[in-house]
Amino acid sequence: MSHIHIPDGILPLWLVALGWVIIVGWIALATKMASAEELRRRVPLVGAMAALMLVGMTTEIIPIAYHVNLTVLAGILLGPWLSVITALVVNVMLALVGHGGTTVIGLNSVVIALEMVVGWALFGQLVRLLGRRRAGMSAAIATVLALALSTTLLVAIVAAGGAPATGRESGAFDPTTLSFHNPFGGGVVANVIATKEQPAAVPVLSVTRFATMVYALGSIGWLLEALIIAQIVGFIARVRPGLVFEGAPAQPVRAPLGDEGVHH
Repeated sequence: MSHIHIPDGILPLWLVALGWVIIVGWIALATKMASAEELRRRVPLVGAMAALMLVGMTTEIIPIAYHVNLTVLAGILLGPWLSVITALVVNVMLALVGHGGTTVIGLNSVVIALEMVVGWALFGQLVRLLGRRRAGMSAAIATVLALALSTTLLVAIVAAGGAPATGRESGAFDPTTLSFHNPFGGGVVANVIATKEQPAAVPVLSVTRFATMVYALGSIGWLLEALIIAQIVGFIARVRPGLVFEGAPAQPVRAPLGDEGVHH
């Protein structure tokens, strides 16, 4: 939901350039701060999480036009520095399959990296407050807050760009009336290709109406994603707590016997 699906040539040059400057500087800092040992040890995990994010971001929940980002999960497992590198890799791949233009890779990487880093930081603080036994709950709360923040940044970017937004990807939500309709009203297999009907004109939206559409659909998606990530993090916390708690900025707790991944 927080990915910017904007083709090349729409956003002003200054905004596109700003995105590239921020992400290049952030990447430079990340590669400097990430130790050589951490990079070498976690490269397989970076690849696995990047692949998982790509699958999630290219699989749409059609009625609400939402794709599961899994960014907070990746942030928790990778930590703040490797998250930024992973965000850039993922967005380069997404641009190659048409999810946004190549010029907005910088802005998209900033938005996705923000989700990952903020999710990681919030998870660590929530673990401090709620304890490790509630790791799933902490991950769920961190997911909702991180996605809400990144969606706000998305709306701000669209507003700063000055270009009209559209309701092209709104699923069963009608942005002109701000209401949901039955996504199967024309039949489960009905579509414009099968029926040879001309697609309806895509409505042009004001920034306010666009924000309303994004938050209405996004809030449903955030909750769904929070439930998914809560289950995954809760499971990993039980079987391999070192993967979840090793990089989190939480109060150190003595590792369970037999879990060599948690440092004392």
